Amino acid sequence: MIPAAHVSAVRKFNRCYTKILGMLAEGLVDTPYSLTEARVLFELNQRDDLEVTALRRDLDLDAGYLSRLLARFETDGLIVRDRAKTDARRQVISLTEAGRTAAKMLDDRASEQVQNLLAQLSEDDQRQLVDAMDVIRERLDRTPKDSTVVLRPPRPGDFGWVIERNGAIYAQEYGWGVEYEALVARIVADYAADNDPTREAAWIAEVNGERVGCVFCVRKDDATAKLRLLLVEPSARGLGVGGRLVDECVRFATSIGYRTIELWTNSVLSAARRIYTSRGFTVVKSEPHHGFEPDLVAETWALDLGRQRAK
Repeated sequence: MIPAAHVSAVRKFNRCYTKILGMLAEGLVDTPYSLTEARVLFELNQRDDLEVTALRRDLDLDAGYLSRLLARFETDGLIVRDRAKTDARRQVISLTEAGRTAAKMLDDRASEQVQNLLAQLSEDDQRQLVDAMDVIRERLDRTPKDSTVVLRPPRPGDFGWVIERNGAIYAQEYGWGVEYEALVARIVADYAADNDPTREAAWIAEVNGERVGCVFCVRKDDATAKLRLLLVEPSARGLGVGGRLVDECVRFATSIGYRTIELWTNSVLSAARRIYTSRGFTVVKSEPHHGFEPDLVAETWALDLGRQRAK
């Protein structure tokens, strides 16, 4: 059951944003085009030889209404129709030079309206607004997205994110308290202040430019590396992020010349344990642990990197 407060909040936002859309549409007052007609011209200007069925689907327009609108555009010399090269049964639409001129004029008007709107906000407020819009679009847009996982070194601001997301995710999913977040903060602070880049490394995983995971490889001694703070955002689970991070950590430790890589985890973290098992890690120590919540079982896992080199 969706809470009534959530429904009310969405409706309140819709009323606010509808008012803003009306203000933006005022930029079309001195043009011969309605807001819907401007949207059609914009889409046609983005893609050559766009199929009518795809245009109707993408803009969620009634077939009859779109047909009449395109007929008017054709009469005005803004578009030309043709048959798809791959399937003569399908009709494709392209803008003429006059159509592209009209689309550019509308695009310039729209950009000017948005610039005027944003000019009322500070740079900080603009960033927060754009970030919030990204979140709304990502949550509600069901269009399939590129799920390519990119690993990169940490940048300024990433270490704070690692601490915050570890604390928030493990509190929500396992009920772990501030003791765990404090442990993460100490690990991250030690790494940030005193890491050896020739023997240690960290990675941030991104999907579509958003941070979705992390892992650290730190020195225990000359022969042993430690894999620490493996994390995957709930929104990115199932994309292979955790496996990529563990693989990169193992690859790095192997290339440096460590003989063993160890990690410390808890038995309740079944998804992470499956990744470790699939990569050849084995449990070498298990004991009760009460640091974050009652009745945890702490585990130390290890992987012989000599075998990795032999593969």
